[in-house]
Amino acid sequence: MNAAPLMEAERPLLAVSGLGKAFGARRACDDVSFDLYAGEVLGVVGESGSGKTTLLRCLSGDLTPDTGTVLYGPNGNGPGLDVHALPEGRRRLLMRTEWGYVHQNPRDGLRMGVSAGANIGERPMAVGARHYGHIRAQAADWLARVEIENDRLDDRPVTFSGGMQQRLQLARVLVNGPRLVFMDEPTGGLDVSVQARLLDLLRDLVTRLGLAAVIVTHDLAVARLLAHRLMVMKDGRAVEHGLTDQVLDDPHHPYTQLLVSSVLQA
Repeated sequence: MNAAPLMEAERPLLAVSGLGKAFGARRACDDVSFDLYAGEVLGVVGESGSGKTTLLRCLSGDLTPDTGTVLYGPNGNGPGLDVHALPEGRRRLLMRTEWGYVHQNPRDGLRMGVSAGANIGERPMAVGARHYGHIRAQAADWLARVEIENDRLDDRPVTFSGGMQQRLQLARVLVNGPRLVFMDEPTGGLDVSVQARLLDLLRDLVTRLGLAAVIVTHDLAVARLLAHRLMVMKDGRAVEHGLTDQVLDDPHHPYTQLLVSSVLQA
């Protein structure tokens, strides 16, 4: 993705200011700020331990930051919702309706002991859907969207391959039509051929559904393919931020230059 889409409104969907999180003496996230607009994908890259996943968990409300704010304003009105000031129940509701979280290990985002259809159907049921036939049809439709055969609808995900589990997790996350999705290394641990197929699917879904997303990855090729903008993290700080192609083709910070160079020489 070479350029950011036209913004739906002047106000950002997510406004992050001065975010910080420490674990003892280690600053895992240090004064990170950015805005994310509707329909925009932000890639967050850096080596292991750079603070990417800590940032993602703070954004999603899974971790409470020590400093800073995360404001969510889906309608562009007022200052937005302060995510970490919301009651726990309200944050859980956000995650079931307007937000989604894709884990690196799909087992963390699926219920392995129930069927694929039940995994997808639980999300509509959580927001009030009750008609069994409609829920099952919706689950079957989303299986097809993520390229899983319909005859696997009643199979448990424990019988699926890793790539199929990740595609099922995507269906589970997207079925309720979230506006904002957080993804933590969504292609990590998969074979190269499976990664390529999943990336094509992700790019298509993000574009077709108009999702806003924050995608954490150590893979610059994944970031180039999926992200409109890129943020490079080192030691908990954002050391470079800009349009993805500009950052990767003309990196300014020495750390970004080292990342890009190591990929080119690999």
